[in-house]
Formats: sequence, structure tokens, C-alpha cells
Amino acid sequence: AKCVSLLPTLFSVFHLGSTSVLQGEPVDESSVKKMILTFEKRSYKNQELRIKFPDNPEKFMEAELDLNDIIQEMHVVATMPDLYHLLVELNAVHSLLGLLSHENTDILHHGPPQPPTRDRPGELTDIDTLQESEEGAEVLIDALLEGQVVALLVQNMERLDEQVKEEADGVYNTLAIVENMAEFRPGLCTEAAQQGLMQWLLKRVKAKLPFEANKLYCSEILAIVLQNNDSTRELLGEMDGIDVLLQQLSVFKRHNPSTAEEQEMMENLFDSLCSCLMLSANRDRFLKGEGLQLMNLMLREKKMSRTSALKVLDHGMTGPEGTDNCHKFVDILGLRTIFPLFMKTPKKMKKAGLSEKEHEEHVSSIISSMLRNLKAQQRSRLLSKFTENDCEKVDRLMELHFTYLEAVQQADKRIEGEKHEMVRRGEILDDGLEDEFYLRRLDAGLFVLQLICYIMVEISNSGIAQLHQRVHQILNLRGGSLKVVRHIMREYAESIGDGKATEFKEAEKKRIMDLLENF
Repeated sequence: AKCVSLLPTLFSVFHLGSTSVLQGEPVDESSVKKMILTFEKRSYKNQELRIKFPDNPEKFMEAELDLNDIIQEMHVVATMPDLYHLLVELNAVHSLLGLLSHENTDILHHGPPQPPTRDRPGELTDIDTLQESEEGAEVLIDALLEGQVVALLVQNMERLDEQVKEEADGVYNTLAIVENMAEFRPGLCTEAAQQGLMQWLLKRVKAKLPFEANKLYCSEILAIVLQNNDSTRELLGEMDGIDVLLQQLSVFKRHNPSTAEEQEMMENLFDSLCSCLMLSANRDRFLKGEGLQLMNLMLREKKMSRTSALKVLDHGMTGPEGTDNCHKFVDILGLRTIFPLFMKTPKKMKKAGLSEKEHEEHVSSIISSMLRNLKAQQRSRLLSKFTENDCEKVDRLMELHFTYLEAVQQADKRIEGEKHEMVRRGEILDDGLEDEFYLRRLDAGLFVLQLICYIMVEISNSGIAQLHQRVHQILNLRGGSLKVVRHIMREYAESIGDGKATEFKEAEKKRIMDLLENF
């Protein structure tokens, strides 16, 4: 018998999808108190009978069914965040968490649970309802965290057998609790990861099981936990998580995902890897784990994974922390892979959901990172690429320059028109509006234009006369302006290194200004 159904109660508290009504009675503070007290009594009675008759289920079966009934009725509290404080004040949260270690693993699910599908129809997070009474939700989440809810949930997932459908659904519903708590309070991801969630997610992601909904959901939770969080990124790195991600992604080197769900999982794992590479220590783990070789092979194989592999390389090679990866990329003959992608945006990239601008941004960013970081022989090999076939790569660079310059200038013209109109109407230009205008310029391709100008300035300062002459020759032929390039580069120098140490920002700014002096 499916006796106890705790998880859906917790689940519905965060999903707010339950619409059960307590025997037609209006639900108010008094009826909820009564319900909680009934739950406490039945929980205690069930516990007492189980201790008294451990080997005789018939003696506690009825009490267990009664407990199940009251937990079902408690679903109604989920729709009333104003009353969440009662769960805490009457110690019901403590009792519910205590039931997570109930001997009967059916405590983790009941039928029919929400269908484990990609879109999870039916019980979606209604964060708006939670926000109707943020105070009530905060009180409840505080009580759950105080009771080590994540550690308890992880322990329970450990003892569930996912070969049994009901228990697999229990795992799915548990992950949903974590997701909804994280959505309401992103800061708890660090605590959750440390309470065993990170270890469990990595173990589950690498488990040799056929692809199904739970593996997809694990990849989604992993990406959420790593988002904007250096603590969880560090923890993953220390647990050899970079190797786990690379091993799981290596499957897609020569094979495309077989379903849309599997493709979504692949993208979640790539997102997790990109997120981890924001941390310097993980760049080294990526290098040692032969991540560069895997990404380079993916670019050559021309499968669906190619678009995300390009993004990973960009994350792994950018900034001074990417220096070792840049040198290794040249050593493994990565220049032979990246320059054909620079010369022409593949049609398959567009089909895979990567826009032309995104593709050109990642490729330009990788080349500019190499120009910034490479030394000695590897830098010479990079620069010699630009002289090949009568400087065809310089011609392509200049073609991109004028394409993006026109797009940004058109956007600037529209923005200036709007600003002029606002001044005429006596409206004030606030910071929020300035930010919006800047985002519109970025959407038009400002960052790609900055990267392209940076490459132009770098190769012109390389000491190779042929490159310097070709850049200036095409600028003159097309009516381009050195003044415009300098202006773009000054703006780039001002914005560079956001989030980095002031010392780095100043040094980088000076380096770019020095390059401009000789342009």
C-alpha cells in the first residue's frame, strides 16, 4: 500500500499546485491548526505502533493509512502562504522532516505523482503566489533549512531505487522541491551543495543508466546551482566534477542527441561547464582533463555539440586566467579548426540555434584572447595565419568590421533620435534608460565590433608590415576612419575587466591605449 505521502505535501508547498478542499469546509487559521494537530497525533501514534510492533505490519497499517489521509488533506495549506507560519509555530515542519526518514520509502511519493516530463505540466512553480506572502514563505524556508531539509532529501534519494517507477517519481519530486526553493531564494544553493546535493548530482549524472527524465532534471538543477556562484563552482572542481562533465559530454562528440530532451540535457551540461570555467582553478582542471582536445574534436566533427563547444572554448581562453589554455590550443593545432569558422559562419550553426552574431562573437573573442595571451612561438604561429593566402583573413576581418560598424551606427542613430525627442519633450534621461540604450547597442553588435577592432589594432602592432599595410589599405579603400576605430577601442578599454581587480583593469586599459598610439 502507498501509505504515506509527505513529499507531495512539501512539493505542493513550493509548487502551489494543489487545489484540494478540506471536506467542503472553508479553510481558515482555526481549521489549519486543527489539521496540524490531527497530523501530529497521527504521526506520533504511527511512530509508537511501529516501535511496539516492528515485525507485525497489520498492527500499524491502519494508523499509517490515517496518517496518509491527513497528509493528503494538508495539501490545501500549499495554496495559502499566509498560513505557512502555523506549520512552523506548531512544529509541523519538524514533524514532516522527521517523516523523511520513515521506514516506509513510500513516504517519498504517492500515486499518481506529477508526470515526469520535460515540461512538467500541472504543478508548475507559482512564484507569484509565494510572493503574495513573502513573509510566510521566508518563515517556512527558514524552518526547512534549519531542519537540514536538503541533507534529509539527499539521504532519501540515496535510498530510493529508480528502477521502480514510483521511487523514480519520488526522486523527481524531490528535485522539484530543491528547484523551487532555489528559485525563491537563490542564496541557498551554496548551503544545498554543501549538504550533499552537489555530490549526489554528480554521482547521478555519471550513473550508467539509460537517458530519462531524472537525468535531464539533474542536469538542470546542476546548472541552476552553479549559476553566479563561485562557492559551488569551487566545490564541483574539488569533487572532480570537471572530469564528470567532460566524460558525459564526450558522448556527443560523434553522435547527436537522439531526442529534444537529450539535447536539452547536453546544453545544461555545457552551461554548467561554462559556468565552472568562470573560476580560475577550474581552467587548470579543464586543461589537465583534456577539455581543449574534446572541444576541438567537437568543432571538427560538425555535430550538434559544435555550437556549445565554441562557447566553452571562449570561456576557457578569455582573460589572463586563460593563458595556459590559449598556448595549449595552438599546440593541439586548434588554429586549423578555429580559422575556417572565422572565414565562414557554417549553415549548421544557424540550424542549431546559434545566431550568426553569436557565432562571430565567440570566434572573434577566442582569436582576441589568443592575441592577448600568446607569447613566443605560439604567437608567431597565430600571426602567420593572417598572412596566409594573400592576407585573406585580414580581408574577412575588415569585411566583418564594416558590417558591424554599420549595424552599430544605425542603432546609435536611432538612439540619438530618441534622446533628442525626449529632450524636446522635457523628459529626463535616467540611468535605467542609459542602460537600456547600451543593451540595444550590444544587441546591434557593439561587443563584436569592439573585438574585431581589437584584433585589427593587435595585428597592426605585430611588427609584420604586410598586416599593418593591409588593414590601413582596406580602411582607406572603404572610406573607413582611424578616428572611429580609436573611439571604439577607447570605449572598449573603459568597459574591460568588469568584476576584475582594479590593478588588472588599469594595466589592461594602459596596454590597449599604448596599442592605439601606434595604430
